[in-house]
This record gives sequence, structure tokens and C-alpha cells, in this order.
Amino acid sequence: MNPFAERPESIEKLFENWQTLYPRSYDKNAVDPYTKTRIILMNGTEFESNWFSHNFERHTTNTDLRRELALTRYLEKQQQLKLSLLKPIDESALEHTIGYEQLAVDLTAELAKRVGDAYLKKALDFALLEDFDHLYRYANRLEADKGVLAEKLVGRYTEIMPGRPTIAHHRHPADNVRRSLSNKVSDKMSVLAGMIITAAEQQTMNYYMNIATLAENEQARRLYEEIALVEEEHVTHYEGLMDAGSTWLESLLLHEYVECYLYWSCYMTETDEYIRSLWERNFVTEVAHLHKAKELLGKYENKDVSEVIPDAEFPEPLSLHENIDYVRKILQDTVQFTSHHEDYADVNELPRDSRFFKYQQALNADGAEVPSHCVIEEHIRNDKKDYRFEVSPTPVKALRSHTEDNVTVGRVPGAATS
Repeated sequence: MNPFAERPESIEKLFENWQTLYPRSYDKNAVDPYTKTRIILMNGTEFESNWFSHNFERHTTNTDLRRELALTRYLEKQQQLKLSLLKPIDESALEHTIGYEQLAVDLTAELAKRVGDAYLKKALDFALLEDFDHLYRYANRLEADKGVLAEKLVGRYTEIMPGRPTIAHHRHPADNVRRSLSNKVSDKMSVLAGMIITAAEQQTMNYYMNIATLAENEQARRLYEEIALVEEEHVTHYEGLMDAGSTWLESLLLHEYVECYLYWSCYMTETDEYIRSLWERNFVTEVAHLHKAKELLGKYENKDVSEVIPDAEFPEPLSLHENIDYVRKILQDTVQFTSHHEDYADVNELPRDSRFFKYQQALNADGAEVPSHCVIEEHIRNDKKDYRFEVSPTPVKALRSHTEDNVTVGRVPGAATS
């Protein structure tokens, strides 16, 4: 599939009215977990494109170009709102949060398996273990608050057990910055993956920032507060990998190409016929946006598409599915890793005066008040054990206890072996 070979519809004819804009929500008790994660993925992708366009407008004085941006941006917002409202009224914020974290785990794992750039793969594998742990923390909060087992929500496709403990995710901000990759050197899947995962993590960060104030109790509010700050780290982590040398119009073209690729992937892998029809319509809309971006690139920068995307054929569709064995392997091999300067290091080998240890001490102290730790301790007090769904015991021996939350793995030398 080459979206530039598709015949675009007129953008002016793609606006929706009130009758078509409000969607039919999915049934939370019947929806396929990966239908829900695709919806969350595309919600974040639309937000990224919309917000990129807003920032573009703030950095150009060309009013004609600003009008073109406003036109496609409004359509992006219509699409995002429609996707947001697929979430049913009776699905709680915590239930929906489980979908966010399942997406984070299985999307990150799938991208890590497909990218050609070794540095990007390390970045994906590193953050994978953190989102995996977030799923475990939220699942325990969900069972404590609602009596809902998160394993049912994830369809038992994704394990729920400790990853690199969330307490260890808090790093000095300077250690979250990565080296910028070059779109002209990186393979196409790596270019796409960097943009896809940045948008997905940004959506998660924004969701937690907004939902924290609406959580039903103080413990949940505190948990959202903590993990939202980790997601801020993740957005910094991933956006730093994107090609900082691209022009605004080159980036616009890439944003639209990514949207086309993802909607096509969703259409090719969707099992719900109603949702599949939405993916198809949105793909048609994004093809029109892509051709407009191509036109603007030629008009204002005198560049051809091939200078930005040399081979416009899509890779294989991006599929969301279980990644249990892959996650376990990364957990076993890198649970003790942290971010150090622009790379990664085993905490067992970090200098004792590194800023990681200093920041950990300043923020967490002995860990007793850290919300992600408290949620597990509370569950253990009330139920005599934590909540998990695992196909076999975790490969990290230090994380196998169901009656004590480990607050040393990933932050204290010698706490585990990677």
C-alpha cells in the first residue's frame, strides 16, 4: 500500500455533522481488548497531529499556510473526539486506564521487535518494563476500589505482575534526554516507531494528568500523580529520538503518513465491523490530509515527497497482540537498568555519586510514602497478598513475593541480577 498512489477526496467534503460525529460506544463487557487499545492508540495519534499543527501555526507568519493548517487540524479534532467517545459511560477511569497500560506494553514490545535501529530498540525495551509495572499497580488499585479483575479486561493476553518497580522510574530529568536519530539514516520502521510511541506515551501522560483530579479517592489520585510524572519522563525519552533536523513541513508530511499507516493497520487487523468502518473512513480522511501536506511541501519548500519518504510503501500492518515471552525476556535481562546520560546502565555499576541515586533519595527517601508502593502494601494488608495474573512465576526472583512489595529492584545495587 502506497498512500500517495491513492486518489484523495476533497477535504471540504470530509467534515462530519452532529448526526454522524457522535459514535456508538463499545460494550465494555464484550469489546476485544485490542479493539480498545487501537482506539486509545489512534486517539493519541490524532492528538499529536492536532497539537503539532497548533505549534506549527504559532511558528509561521504565512496566513495562507495557517488557513491550510486550520482546515486539516479541525478535521483531526473531529476524528479525535469521535474516537474518545467510543469509550462507554459505564467504563470507569481505572478500567479505561488498564487499556492504556495494555497498549503501552504490547505496542512497545511489538515496535521493539520490528525496528532496525539498535539504539531505538534499547529505548523501547527500557520503557517497556516501566509501563509493564504501571499495569500491575493500576490493576491492584482497580481490584481494591472496584473488585474488578484486570486480567479479564486484558483478555489474559498480557501478564499482570511487577516489572521494574515504579519507585525506580524516577530519574533526574537530564538522564531522560536521548540522542536524536536521523530520518535519512534510520530504517523506515524505526522512523515510524519513534513517532508512534511518542504520540502514545504523550496521550497516556495527558490522560493521567487530567484524570488524576477526578479519581474517586486519595490513593488513586496519588497513584495517577506519580505515574503521570513517569509518563512525562517517557515522553522526553522518546521525543528526543525523533529527527530534530526536519523542517516543519517535512514533519507535517511525516505526521500524516504515520496516521495513514496506523489507520490502514487498524483496518487490516480490526475484528469489530463497526469500528473497522471508522478506521476505513479515517484512512480516507488522512489520505486527503497527506496529499495536502505533499502539496504544501512542494509549494513552500520546493521539495518532492521522495526527499522525505524515499520509499512510501507501507511496512507490514502494525498488529497488537500478546507478547508474554518477549516481556519476560526483557524483564529477566534488564530489570536493574536505569537511564544514565544518553544511554542505559545497570544500577549495580553506577558510581555511588551519580545523580540517579541523589534524585532517588531526594524524591523517594526510604520509599514508605511512594504511592505506587503504598497501593500494593494496602492490597497486601487487606487481602493478605497482592493481585497478579501470571502464566508462571516471574523470572526475577526478587519480585516473586506476593506478600511484600520490593522497593529496591531497579534502584539499589545488588537488589537483582540483570
